[in-house]
Amino acid sequence: MQQYQSALFWADKIASLSHEDPQDIYWLAQCLYLTSQYHRASHALRSRKLDKLYGACQYLAARCHYAAKEFQQALDILDMEEPTSKKLLDRSVKEENRIQESDWEMTPASINSSICLLRGKIYDAMDNRPLATSSYKEALKLDVYCFEAFDLLTSHHMLTAQEEKDFLDLLPLSQQCTEEEDKLLHFLFENKLKKYNKPSDMVVPEMVNGLQDNLDVVVSLAERHYYNCDFKMCYKLTSMVMVKDPFHANCLPVHIGTLVELSKANELFYLSHRLVDLYPNNPVSWFAVGCYYLMVGHKNEHARRYLSKATTLERTYGPAWIAYGHSFAVESEHDQAMAAYFTAAQLMKGCHLPMLYIGLEYGLTNNSKLAERFFSQALSIAPEDPFVMHEVAVVAFQNGDWKTAEKLFLDAMDKIKAIGNEVTVDKWEPLLNNLGHVCRKLKKYVQALEYHRQALVLIPQHASTYSAIGYVHSLMGDFESAIDYFHTALGLKRDDTFSVTMLGHCIEMYIGDTDAYIGKTSYIGTDIKDKVRGTLSTPGLMKMLNTSTEPSNAQTTVLLEESGIMALETPQSNQDKASLDTPLRSSLPLECNMYESDMMLETSMSDTSA
Repeated sequence: MQQYQSALFWADKIASLSHEDPQDIYWLAQCLYLTSQYHRASHALRSRKLDKLYGACQYLAARCHYAAKEFQQALDILDMEEPTSKKLLDRSVKEENRIQESDWEMTPASINSSICLLRGKIYDAMDNRPLATSSYKEALKLDVYCFEAFDLLTSHHMLTAQEEKDFLDLLPLSQQCTEEEDKLLHFLFENKLKKYNKPSDMVVPEMVNGLQDNLDVVVSLAERHYYNCDFKMCYKLTSMVMVKDPFHANCLPVHIGTLVELSKANELFYLSHRLVDLYPNNPVSWFAVGCYYLMVGHKNEHARRYLSKATTLERTYGPAWIAYGHSFAVESEHDQAMAAYFTAAQLMKGCHLPMLYIGLEYGLTNNSKLAERFFSQALSIAPEDPFVMHEVAVVAFQNGDWKTAEKLFLDAMDKIKAIGNEVTVDKWEPLLNNLGHVCRKLKKYVQALEYHRQALVLIPQHASTYSAIGYVHSLMGDFESAIDYFHTALGLKRDDTFSVTMLGHCIEMYIGDTDAYIGKTSYIGTDIKDKVRGTLSTPGLMKMLNTSTEPSNAQTTVLLEESGIMALETPQSNQDKASLDTPLRSSLPLECNMYESDMMLETSMSDTSA
């Protein structure tokens, strides 16, 4: 009935009547713990040296100090050298006190597993992630029903995909479970691990068919849709879960990331305020608020304030660190953004998003080799993610490997088409433009025009797309069409130096002033090549944020040659968003605008979710 004060009163009296029987003292300490009197509970056990004789008492005493945030003292209690051996401990329990383990309503395996779980939480709180991971794994091996340890390993991305698979295979399920329980646990554990798999791959065994509508199983399916960029289906599933359980802990990060991806600012505003009102000590509440301010734009200081609060409440909350990095990235504060992303990478070993964003920042600082290395790591974790494929293609384009870039761009396009009609199409406009750019490099002018025109259908008022089409027409010798498109581009963006310059040359060629054009060829080579500026707006938050901020002014220059014209083509990406699991996943398309160059690769369709 949760009447803890009443329970405490009678536990105290029973302990006195039984002349401080160890079991009665243990239950007295339990009552003190439940009434938040942590130091009294610890003293009740340690003053009688029960923490050195009984595993349950040792666990409870350490748990008291952990609850009081005295982590080192809690760890000392768990790791102290016992003055008695395990045999002496067993003899103390069974012979001297004549107490059977069943009377304590817990088995030695569950006690030892709980001790390992608590030790892992303490290491986590002390920022010792490797030892925390080891402790959680040990807890699960001792008791395969210790789902909390499994959940901490997976939800915090402590293991890579291969490490997760190997660890699941090593669990002694058959030794600790019946055959039916073995199948049930294997399905539940495996389902939670494979978040990067296709949603269609999830099959509920017939023997547990009733779990098909279980909220945890539905959330796992939604997470697969999220990581496969099917945000609309993910939103449909998470919304269904939120109706049945408005504050489902595992669903909230994925749902927040999906709201960001679909630009549902009003819904995120309402949800974040409800969370802050009801759960002010939960980091996900402040994470939601921070995501909202990142999504609405021009509120980066506010976003940082709330995201910082989330990381203060739980330093190991990876999605908040990713979003925190985005708040600096949109302002081109590369060093601070990378510091936040590296922290997220250390905390989320099995998630590809930190690696993706670190790579983007290195790309912005003209370090293509390191960018490629981190993109490759992200691709090894999420080989089916079109955002990552796009970024790897961008690096190939920068390195002048047009064929490889074209293949990777087309692979990303195939992945998007496989998602179906549910995809948010305007996110992929940069990919179409980039395909146009690489086709132009390969002198496939007709295909280049087709891709640019498809991009124009998605976002009709994009000046750089009109400039790109005009440029291709000029390379094909169709100066009349080129003039029309450059005029349109200048109507949308009057200070587009590239369009102004090319318009002048196209007009000269169109009116037949060939000599004037030849006389200025050197001008094109020496001046225009320095006018190419590329910007990339990346998707934010654990594929988590989708904002409409303008790309940054970060510039890089690469000298390229095409059709006798020396021009500077630089795909640069500038993070313009904040992610989810997302879960957060958080992930948004990066755009690269063509400012004043022969053509700009529109890079980056990567995102942030949690």
